[in-house]
Amino acid sequence: MSIEELLQVVEQNLLGRQLNPLERLVLRQSWSQQTYSEMARQAAYGSAHIKEIGSQLWHDLSEVLGERVTKKNLYIVLNQYGHKHLAQSQTLTAPELRTDTVSTNTLSSSVIQTELVFPSSPVPLNSALYINRPPIEELSYAEITQPGCVIRIKAPKKMGKSSLLTRILAHANNLEYKTVYLDFQEADQAVLSSLDRLLRWICANATRQLGLNPMLDEYWDEDMGSKVSCKIYFEGYLLPQIDCPIVLAFNEVNRIFEHPQIAQDFLPMLRFWHEQAQSVEAWEKLRLVVVHSTEIYIPLKLSQSPFNVGLSIKLPQFNLEQVQDLARRYGVNWSDVKEIEQLMSMVGGHPYLVNVAFYHLCRKEISFKNLLQAAPTSSGIYSHHLRGLLAVLRDEPQLISALQQVVNADGGVALEAIAAYKLESMRLVQLDGNYAKPSCELYRLYFRSQLVSKK
Repeated sequence: MSIEELLQVVEQNLLGRQLNPLERLVLRQSWSQQTYSEMARQAAYGSAHIKEIGSQLWHDLSEVLGERVTKKNLYIVLNQYGHKHLAQSQTLTAPELRTDTVSTNTLSSSVIQTELVFPSSPVPLNSALYINRPPIEELSYAEITQPGCVIRIKAPKKMGKSSLLTRILAHANNLEYKTVYLDFQEADQAVLSSLDRLLRWICANATRQLGLNPMLDEYWDEDMGSKVSCKIYFEGYLLPQIDCPIVLAFNEVNRIFEHPQIAQDFLPMLRFWHEQAQSVEAWEKLRLVVVHSTEIYIPLKLSQSPFNVGLSIKLPQFNLEQVQDLARRYGVNWSDVKEIEQLMSMVGGHPYLVNVAFYHLCRKEISFKNLLQAAPTSSGIYSHHLRGLLAVLRDEPQLISALQQVVNADGGVALEAIAAYKLESMRLVQLDGNYAKPSCELYRLYFRSQLVSKK
């Protein structure tokens, strides 16, 4: 029985309710035989709290089944029950579960007819193409309920950050929280010309999205400075006006990184807001979600950085099972797992690159063999993506030199620490200790040819 089938059995057949995010996390990880301590480290919760959640869940299942359920015998007891009753319980009510367990034929025709668009944007909420990466979703949904929390989502471009953020905000809306979404891609260059203009832009947008009347001039005091004025505006006006938690989501925070003088003030301010929630009741309502790409490196003092507090979500690539699942959803019905393995050897489990491959295969524009042959060339389906990475590298001569060493080596290469960090952040290399090697054949082959004359 798969984990999704297990969730179906527990929620639909046994308990008759949706598990909360932490219960889902404990059930998933217990099924994978993780210890409570391992779960606690992943979830950034105390192990005692995780164990308490588990104990209550085993108690509830024991009462329903009429036999004792524990973390140790969970696999045996529920497997027996699941195989016996799963065939009678295929109708699901939760949209996310329906997406994961609907039949291949139904999914295939649905995706082909309604969702065959080039994968250049976040995956819509109602899309069958969103692939969960447990326990990330459960951790995020649980964390957003914690007063004053900070969730930090980081990954290279096109890894699914905005798609995850969309689902976190939807979950918050389902909890009847207020949500404010600020995407720094929407900010004019003039907004990013000074800290004062940026903070007024944030306050004005938050006010509008919360349905309140703007009162910036009444709270803004030039003598006290922008950061204090912004704090007073939230603490004295916005937060008291709302009688429920407020999720404030900042997307594409990496745009702030491009303005170091602003970043050095803005990012520590977010940390201060988080710390305020530990002692000031009004700030407990505020929950922060900070989303950024990892391609830009900005040094900050640890005591000032918001990037070493709260829940850190580093989006991983898809694994083999997830790529197989996505193939089925596109209607690419490969009976031989070797084809999936060939694709992953070329592009790894990079969500965007895998989606682009399935998009073109689903449209029957190219054979799988030709797709792989052309992939690392300027005429292949990844040409735009590869040229974009090359453009970034051209502004960083040290990275060109470092990557050239990696793609031309037969084994791992020891790199200078910052170069290794930046290349790994771009997902161009993967690190094994102090040694770097290309993260996939696509990058090895393309950059080996493109950087051959670069010094």
